Amino acid sequence: MVEFSLWDIVRNLLLAVRWTVVLSVIAFIGGGVLGMLLLVLRLAKVPGAQRGVALFVQIFQGTPLLMQLFLAYFGIALFGVDTSAWTAAALALTLHASAYLTEIWRGCVNAIPKGQWEASSSLAMNLKEQLLHIILPQAGRIAIAPTVGFMVQVVKGTALASVIGFIELTKAGSMIANATFKPFLVFSCVGLMYFCLCYPISAWSRRLERKLNHANR
Repeated sequence: MVEFSLWDIVRNLLLAVRWTVVLSVIAFIGGGVLGMLLLVLRLAKVPGAQRGVALFVQIFQGTPLLMQLFLAYFGIALFGVDTSAWTAAALALTLHASAYLTEIWRGCVNAIPKGQWEASSSLAMNLKEQLLHIILPQAGRIAIAPTVGFMVQVVKGTALASVIGFIELTKAGSMIANATFKPFLVFSCVGLMYFCLCYPISAWSRRLERKLNHANR
């Protein structure tokens, strides 16, 4: 058994936290960009696009993230592409986040009264102008709180990436627990670090929600 002090455990976990944060940022930014493209594609009413986007959303919302990680890791390899755990985790989490963000933002756009669409149409605006000048600025204010809240789910979702060998906070905790035979201490530290990552985001989401509700009264 390797003797680890509490500081050794915390230091090694902190080193792993950076990969949890980096993977979360990649998944959220990548998912946000793809989610916005899918939303616009759906709103543009391109033939077949609505059903295609809806099917994409249903697939990623209707299957476990764990399975999506396995498919990304082993599925790409079937085409002869050498896939690292990093690439598979980033790809799976990005697609997963994009599906949820598309649906969150679609709900926010649908919350905008139809009169806003009709008023902008009467001004001879095309879809791009309607979205940029009328719809998205209003929907964006509604979407802030649920979008920030979803960031918490993304951070916690990175823990599943350990099943394909990606060394993030949970995986590092498991490795340290096996080496020290102190699983309670190690995973208590892991849980505390997840809390320190997620609580500020949750608190920010609640604060934004209260602020926006107050502003809309």
